[in-house]
Amino acid sequence: MRTLSPEELAQAVRYATDWFAVYVEETNALNVYPVPDGDTGTNMHLTLQSVRRELDLTDTARMPEVARALAYGSLLGARGNSGVILSQILKGYAEVLRRREALDPDALVDALKRGAEAAYRAVMKPVEGTILTVARAAAEGAEAARGAGVDTLEGLLQAAQKAAQKALERTPELLPVLKTAGVVDAGGMGYLRFLEGLLGFLEARPLPEPPKVERYAQEAFEEEEYGYCTEFLMEGVEAPIEEIRRAVAPFGDSLLVVGAEGFVKGHIHTNEPDALLATVARYGRMRRTKVEDMSEQHSEILAAVGAAEEPPPPTGLVAVAPGWGLAKAFRGLGARVVAGGQTQNPSVEDLLDALRAVPSEEVVLLPNNKNVILAAERAAALAGERLGKRVRVLPTRTLGAGLAAAVAFDENRPAEAILPAMEAAAEHARTLEVTRASRDARTEEVGEVSEGQVIGLLDGKLKLVAETPEEALLELLRLVLVPEAEYEVLTLFTGPGMIPEASEALSQKLAAYFPELETELHPGGPELYDLVAVLE
Repeated sequence: MRTLSPEELAQAVRYATDWFAVYVEETNALNVYPVPDGDTGTNMHLTLQSVRRELDLTDTARMPEVARALAYGSLLGARGNSGVILSQILKGYAEVLRRREALDPDALVDALKRGAEAAYRAVMKPVEGTILTVARAAAEGAEAARGAGVDTLEGLLQAAQKAAQKALERTPELLPVLKTAGVVDAGGMGYLRFLEGLLGFLEARPLPEPPKVERYAQEAFEEEEYGYCTEFLMEGVEAPIEEIRRAVAPFGDSLLVVGAEGFVKGHIHTNEPDALLATVARYGRMRRTKVEDMSEQHSEILAAVGAAEEPPPPTGLVAVAPGWGLAKAFRGLGARVVAGGQTQNPSVEDLLDALRAVPSEEVVLLPNNKNVILAAERAAALAGERLGKRVRVLPTRTLGAGLAAAVAFDENRPAEAILPAMEAAAEHARTLEVTRASRDARTEEVGEVSEGQVIGLLDGKLKLVAETPEEALLELLRLVLVPEAEYEVLTLFTGPGMIPEASEALSQKLAAYFPELETELHPGGPELYDLVAVLE
């Protein structure tokens, strides 16, 4: 009876991640539930990539460490509704595996069963016809095969895969929106592909060729308002998860609040992302947030489908940005956005996925943070090797430089022709950031700084401390706006902690103190910042 050692299991998960990558676009094309935003495949793949990164950092000779990587890595990297559910399936796997020395047939059956149970528990209102149904069927298929005497990992995974396939084919009968669109559930398909990848490893099969996507199911849906897909990751949480679920439930639907390895992950579709994040922030230390405009994602898909028959523009644009307001601004300027920034740098694979999604052969990549430049350069090199794309990294070190460069971007011209104007715009822009000190420190710039004290940064460099965020911003503006400065537009993004009334009061002060500036005020700034402003 064959078993998998901890190291072999880690290799199997890595291989299943590569197998899943082949089917990302196919899975995206099926995505219509709960919202037709076309990112289920991407989100599940990013969740699996996070597991792989954790496996690369751990001692895979020990099963408890491999189990921890499955639970911890998937929770930290979980994206979207299906990604969070997948993280709970993998958490269920981990609960079984951490007590084993190897993966044997009985452990496999238990892991599949525990994974499905954990997924159902995580969802506040479980819906049949989704990944939940497929995960349960896979577990039942493996359990039935084991009861019938199947005693190999390959045989049990084959039985699980067949049962999952049958359940997937039934999903349109269980979920009317799938039947209307003429598709099976995207999350269920994604889980099936993951199981196929595990089996492919056991059978030493080569990776398949990517299937050609003939149709995107999102075409069947008119443009409408879907709200914001909002996610948060917290540590140091002492309150029960059920209490946090009750606190965020009034904000929207598709609610998931889950925990593992001392962290709590939340996902919800809401029209009030800033208010939601302010509510949950009192339960622990916020490690990461992500807010995406689902209406805008759906519109992007429709636009891409409509343009599929036409040649792509000569040049594409990819930008790294934290905060949903900043992401929206970059998208409005024609960029494909990768979530990330200070303290949450995107990986090389994250950047490569975005470059792959841009149809143009030439792409300009804006890292927008000094700590992302090396990863951007590595992703650009890999895009040339793997994708045959010519990627030019414009080494923008701040969000202001990136936004200014994006304003000068023109997709209808070659990269070589537009880069000088983009570089000039980036050099001229100034970035003003107001945040809080993360620890006590003595600095050369402003002397003693206390943890939690309001600080102001100009182009990434500490310039001042202040009593309030508003005071810090005004002082930064006074530093920059000397008489000879030629700045006309101030674009200001407010962080999750700023209430609308405070934003309005700040807007009035800016108009009074700096009447020569055209000021644009937007919500959706990065969660670590009270205010981020760009002068152009």
